Amino acid sequence: MKPAIVLLSGGLDSATVLAMARAEKFRCHALSVHYGQRHHAEIAAAKRVAAFLKADQHRIMSVDLAGIGGSALTDPGVAIPESPAAGIPVTYVPARNTLLLSLALGWAEVIGAADIFVGVNAVDYSGYPDCRPEFIAAFENLAQLATKAGVEGSRFRIHAPLVRMTKAEIIRVGTGLGVDYGMTVSCYQADAQGRACGRCDSCRLRAAGFTAAGIPDPTRYA
Repeated sequence: MKPAIVLLSGGLDSATVLAMARAEKFRCHALSVHYGQRHHAEIAAAKRVAAFLKADQHRIMSVDLAGIGGSALTDPGVAIPESPAAGIPVTYVPARNTLLLSLALGWAEVIGAADIFVGVNAVDYSGYPDCRPEFIAAFENLAQLATKAGVEGSRFRIHAPLVRMTKAEIIRVGTGLGVDYGMTVSCYQADAQGRACGRCDSCRLRAAGFTAAGIPDPTRYA
């Protein structure tokens, strides 16, 4: 079993990716990052998911993206939108996936892992630029250039198995792999108990996915 780093936010997509990596017989080291987001509920969810899906290790790190602001997810002064808007929404967090993948890459190099899994999606998503296949390909190339392991001949692979899947397809795959989506938190403004608002973009995408998949939605709503 080869080691792999799996970025685990505590949401639906990353839980599915952890289950997929486990099914591929990787020895999964889950990495969750508190980046200054509004609530801690998704980190608590990540702990539950990592234990339930039997990650070999679960590490939680911190990056202060709230220090630069610029996003409704890190700045309490910016309201979470509750209706679709044109263009990239204010819930986009500048450089978030670049930083999270960089942390995963550093840990991968330390433990001798060549595989990193991330749950980005470019179909049913909010239009974030760092969720596109082009970004994943560019970061994979960067990994070869920016690391001792890459320079010495190791080949890093960034796995984004959900990138071209609909939310309904993701839910069906995860359900087949035994993911308990009732443990996950996707809401941008979940309360202290992890209950979802049911109104934000993430909640709408999640609910529509369960409806399209024909699977009961286990989300706890406030």
